[in-house]
Amino acid sequence: MKIVVVGGTGLIGSKLVAKLREQGHEAVAAAPTTGVDTLTGEGLAEALAGARVVIDVSNSPSFERAAVLKFFETSTGNLLRAEAEAGVRHHVALSIVGTERMPENGYFAAKIAQQRLIEKSGIPFSLVHSTQFFEFARGIADEAVADGEVHMAPVLFQPIAGDDVAEAVGRTAVGPPLNGRIEIAGPERFRMDEFFRQALAAWGDPREVVTDPHARYFGSELSERSLVPGDDAVLGRTRYQDWVRT
Repeated sequence: MKIVVVGGTGLIGSKLVAKLREQGHEAVAAAPTTGVDTLTGEGLAEALAGARVVIDVSNSPSFERAAVLKFFETSTGNLLRAEAEAGVRHHVALSIVGTERMPENGYFAAKIAQQRLIEKSGIPFSLVHSTQFFEFARGIADEAVADGEVHMAPVLFQPIAGDDVAEAVGRTAVGPPLNGRIEIAGPERFRMDEFFRQALAAWGDPREVVTDPHARYFGSELSERSLVPGDDAVLGRTRYQDWVRT
């Protein structure tokens, strides 16, 4: 089966392409570096010819509110139109657990806009909402720095390994369209402040982690369950301590 992975050269996309090819699928990595640009439409028709499934794991180069919204609206709109013309039967998009809980977050608002376009497109679809990736933990810590200290809220946190994300997205893509969403998360649930206290110690990072109920997560103040999925989430297999040792 031909499956086009938009954002196929990135962190999750490259893992997806490799896993799908191992399963015998014709997986095409679509990205500007491979001649496919969803913002301009360049190369889309050629890449999607004969494709049965499209997986969108692309990301905006800018997280500024207006820029990220323009990226997802333009990219997704162009992609869905090209899919309709090519007769694609299943559109799969990777999103984030908790997007609707923090609409003041510009990136999350853009992902909501993307989701609405997909839902209204008429193309059968599946949305995979994931928690934060292990690979982004250092970036999350750096974003939370104030006066040399890492400020973290004492809320629930359930990150997941990128390999487990790719496995879940790939499994969803080769199955029947959900015309809805699933949530995926890591197998362990932590307190966010405690997770980063232990993580920084393991990294040999001397910065102090301060427990701060009002600490902001990329501009948003968190409630207890802002970042974690519901009880029916599909859980990955990789524990953080095992991942960090590899």
